[in-house]
Amino acid sequence: MTVLVPGRPTQAEPGFGAFVRARARAGALVVQPRMGFGDPERMRAGLAATKAARGHTAGTLTLDSYTRVGDLAAVEHARREDLPLNGYPIVSHPDATTRAMLAGVRDAGFPVQVRHGSALPQHIFRKLIALGLDATEGGPVSYCLPYGRTPLAESIAAWRQCTEMFSRLRDQGAEPHLETFGGCMMGQLCPPSQLVALSVLEALFFRAYGCRSISVSYAQQTHAGQDTEAVFALRRLCAELLPDVDWHVVVYAYMGAYPVTETGAYRLLGEAAELAVRTGSERLIVKTVAESRRIPTVSENVAALEYAARAAVAARPVPAPDTDTQTYAEARALVEGVLNLHSDLARALLLAFERGCLDIPYCVHPDNRGRTRSRLDAEGRLCWAQTGALPLTRLVRTGRGREVTAAGLLADLSYLRSKYDREALYDHAPAEVPSADPA
Repeated sequence: MTVLVPGRPTQAEPGFGAFVRARARAGALVVQPRMGFGDPERMRAGLAATKAARGHTAGTLTLDSYTRVGDLAAVEHARREDLPLNGYPIVSHPDATTRAMLAGVRDAGFPVQVRHGSALPQHIFRKLIALGLDATEGGPVSYCLPYGRTPLAESIAAWRQCTEMFSRLRDQGAEPHLETFGGCMMGQLCPPSQLVALSVLEALFFRAYGCRSISVSYAQQTHAGQDTEAVFALRRLCAELLPDVDWHVVVYAYMGAYPVTETGAYRLLGEAAELAVRTGSERLIVKTVAESRRIPTVSENVAALEYAARAAVAARPVPAPDTDTQTYAEARALVEGVLNLHSDLARALLLAFERGCLDIPYCVHPDNRGRTRSRLDAEGRLCWAQTGALPLTRLVRTGRGREVTAAGLLADLSYLRSKYDREALYDHAPAEVPSADPA
């Protein structure tokens, strides 16, 4: 890898985005875990196992929850008392420790992305820059509203600062890459059109403040056909609005209540891989059979990566729709509604939530109006039940018969888990289930 020396321009290496795009041109889907361990030796072993997995893989350093919220005193206490952490405390480990952990593992053929979940990530970005790590993810909305009570204005200001700071890695010979988490907002029960719109808006935010290598995310939802429509809408909007950006699409395996049966879990993961290939997406974030119970082991992550890679090889792309779909029309209206509020995207996002032009169902953050609701229809499609002040009046019909009840909400939240576990119990042709030894 290029050694980054502050103030000394170097020959730029391709970077994370170029790595993914190169695999896509060769017809391969990049598969990636969400893996993080507090111990550097275990973290190195996890990255090495990911690199050695059968498939086209990228590595992940997922940070611990204390680092995410800036509680570094709690990290120090955990390390002093030898208490387990649920991720890698990159800010608290000496730089030499992290460099040694990555040495010989991270290289041009195996990039590593840092994942964190912080609304105020300045301390994390400063560490990434010091270490020469050039790929991370998040966003001013998607890493703020679901995770706590940090004021949205503070998150937007912090992410603007971090994007500008991160983009200056180009002066040191790197091509920094940011992935928007907007397409995974709340994990579930956010209608696909809003997931698409938020992903596009955060990508536009990153571009506005200097980033030129971006990935846009979409989380698998409850209906394969609707998901296909949504990813194609996302791709079309990016092509229209990000013509000067090197972008790709990353699909997330379902982020809601996961099946408890191994067969059900693998079937759902296989459908995520098929969704990615079907829509021309370039990267997939996998989930494992352990998701419904605990943090997965390294070997469970590897088993999921290899299963997804095999499912991807067997899948085939399909043509994009040649007319406007409902999801595209809704997403376009949401994006335009925000962009029309102010020429400064940071200000536009704030105004959008103040006025309800963006409003996330079931999100209790103080800066979210909370006047929208969603529900599943009889076919399992995720639909708007109430649109509040969203600019969707002419596109979405709501009214009597669409009320959301507590029982209905609970049923919707467990819909996919129940569906895939039920099929696993009664289907006589179960999905292939690979073995994974504990590690």
